[in-house]
Amino acid sequence: MSSATLQHAAFILRGNPITAVAAAGSTLLILVGLFAPWLAPYDPIASDVANALQAPSAAHWAGTDQLGRDVFSRIIVATQLDLTIALSAVGISFVLGAVIGALCGYTGGRLDRSVGRFVDVLMAFPLFVLAMAMVAALGNRVENIVIATAIINLPFYIRFARAEVNVRRNLGWVEAARASGESHVSVVLRFLLPNVLPAMVVQMSLNLGWAIINAAGLSFIGLGVKPPTPEWGIMVAEGARFISTGKWWLVAFPGLALMLAVLCFNLLGDGLRDILDPRQRT
Repeated sequence: MSSATLQHAAFILRGNPITAVAAAGSTLLILVGLFAPWLAPYDPIASDVANALQAPSAAHWAGTDQLGRDVFSRIIVATQLDLTIALSAVGISFVLGAVIGALCGYTGGRLDRSVGRFVDVLMAFPLFVLAMAMVAALGNRVENIVIATAIINLPFYIRFARAEVNVRRNLGWVEAARASGESHVSVVLRFLLPNVLPAMVVQMSLNLGWAIINAAGLSFIGLGVKPPTPEWGIMVAEGARFISTGKWWLVAFPGLALMLAVLCFNLLGDGLRDILDPRQRT
């Protein structure tokens, strides 16, 4: 990243405190995910029935669950799993969608029509229901959740890249690249894609929040990762049974972590749009 871009990013963050907070929160989440095993004060899957359903205290900041496991430790470790699923799924759909959409927008014709019909079919289904069906068919393992989440995110990137490349494919600098002897694949990958990727990064940030909700939702209904693996959706589902007895911390703290993660990535998308949009650089 150039120094001019860094200076512009710093200017945007100084002028928009909400974006700065979202960037700091997103960075903190990623750091917690990276160092989760060392940050968790207790073993997240070790049971201690004698201390089950203890309210938040100095020893257990977020209380304990029905098996005596430390809720705070489980939230910390769950951050790693949820971010891994979201980043992997969105990264796969981002790369595949950008390349496929760019090729469709550049070539047009039969390829564009065929991929367009495929995207229309995918988007005709409620995307979460489609993810449920795929995970139920493939099995509720982490890799299958990643695949299902990547597939339902794919149409967004294909459509976006296709539209942006279609607008640019006949511009003068693209014609100059072709006239200089560049192959069609080279024109797409070296000239067109780099021009549309900044705008797609904004979509990627927004999809990260949605991917986290998707993974947690699948776990909440029993189609995500299996217990006793710490995961925000599982923790909310397990804690929901004890709300009526006043054990509010079992749902409140993992639900708060889920809400803050989604909020940070969504607000970060707005900031990235301002940072990466060249029209903002005056």
